Amino acid sequence: MRKHGLLLSAALCASLLLFALSSCSGGEHDDLYVYNWGEYISDGSEDSLNVTEEFEAYYEELTGRPMKVHYTTYPSNEDMYAKISGGTSNYDVIIPSDYMIERMIGEGLLSEIDIEAVCEKYGAECYYEYIGDDYRGLFYDPEDKYSVPYTYGRVGVIYNKTMVDEEDLGGWELLWNEKYAGKILQFNNSRDGFATAMYMAGDDVNSTDPEVWRRAQAEMLRQKPIIQSYVMDEIYNKMESGEAAISAYYAGDYFTMLDINEDLGFYYPERTNVFVDAMCVPAGSANKEAAQLFINFMLSPEIAIANAEYIYYASPNSLVFEDEGYIEDMGEEAMEILYPEGFSFADELNTYAYKNLDAKTLELVNSLWEDMKITGGLPASVYVTAAVLAAAVAALIIAAAVRRRRRARWY
Repeated sequence: MRKHGLLLSAALCASLLLFALSSCSGGEHDDLYVYNWGEYISDGSEDSLNVTEEFEAYYEELTGRPMKVHYTTYPSNEDMYAKISGGTSNYDVIIPSDYMIERMIGEGLLSEIDIEAVCEKYGAECYYEYIGDDYRGLFYDPEDKYSVPYTYGRVGVIYNKTMVDEEDLGGWELLWNEKYAGKILQFNNSRDGFATAMYMAGDDVNSTDPEVWRRAQAEMLRQKPIIQSYVMDEIYNKMESGEAAISAYYAGDYFTMLDINEDLGFYYPERTNVFVDAMCVPAGSANKEAAQLFINFMLSPEIAIANAEYIYYASPNSLVFEDEGYIEDMGEEAMEILYPEGFSFADELNTYAYKNLDAKTLELVNSLWEDMKITGGLPASVYVTAAVLAAAVAALIIAAAVRRRRRARWY
C-alpha cells in the first residue's frame, strides 16, 4: 500500500512514455506492465534486491525470450481503479486492496488466473501452496480465482514522542485533540479518512445507511479546523521532518519513517482497518501468462523475503513469516507490530475490513467527501449562490454611491 511513490505527474508521464515505447518496440522482447503502489517492491535501492530485473533474467531463462518490465506506481486504490476502468491502459499486473478487488471482480475488470497451470506449462516450480490457509477464500475473492495475496496489515496512529503527551495516546481521539492543532495529518482518501471517524464512533465502515456516513462527515468537519493537511505519500516528509506530530497510516510504513526519525511511535486503536493487498491480472492484459509467471515469481523464497524486508508489511507467505533469517532481520518491535500474538487475521478482517459498497452508497460517500474537502460540508451550489448574491449586493452599493455622488452634483 503504500510507500512514498513518484509524484503523480511524473508517474503519468512515465506511463505514457512507456506505452509509446511499447508500440514501437518491434517485438524484440516481451513486455510486462506492472502497476503498483509506490515503493511497494524491493527495487535495488539501499542495497536491496532489484526484483523486476531479477524477473527479466528469470523469464528469459525460463522461456528463451527477452523480457522488459515496465513498472509504474499509483497513490491509492481509487487512482488505480480510474485508470483500469477507463479502458485505456494495458497493465498486466496490479496490486489492489481487498474491497477494490471485490469491486473490480463485480465489474468484470479482472481475469481469472491459474498459477499452477502456467507453472506446469513452463516447467516452473509453483509457490502458491505456501500462501497460508488463513489468507485463502476471503470475502473479496471466495474461490481464489482472481487474486493471490501479497501483503496484509492494519491501520494505526503514528505520533512524535517529543511532541505528543503520553496520556493522550490510545485511541482515534488523538486525531481530534485540539491541543495538537496544526500538527495533525489525515488520510486524503474517502474510505480511510471516514473510517477513522467511524471506528472512533463504533460505526460500521460498510454501512449503507446514509445517516452513518453523514455522522462521519460531521466528525470530519469538526476535525477539519485543526488538520494541517490531508495526505497520502506526503506523510513521509512531514512525519520524518517533525513538521507534523500525528497521523493515521498503515503500520508497515511506520518503520520506513522510523528509519529517518527515531522519535516516532506507533499504536493500534481498539477498532481499526485490516486489509489485504493481492496480485491480480486485469481483464485487458495483453500478456496474461507472463503476468502469472511474475506473480508466482513474487512468491518464491528469495524474492518474497526481499520484498517483505524492504516494504515492512506482513506477509501471508509461510516462506517468509516462518523464515528464521527474516524474523531476526526484522527485529522484535517489527514482528510484534506486524504479527502480534493472539491476532486472529480472519476474524479481524471480517469485522473491520472495507467491503465493496453499492453504487448508491459509493456516490454518497464520494459526494460527502468532496463537500467536506472543498466546501466545508456545504454543497458547492450554496457558495456559488452566495458569491452571486455578494456580487449583486456590491453592485447595488456601488450604484447607490454613484447616485449619491450625482445627486450632490445636481443639488
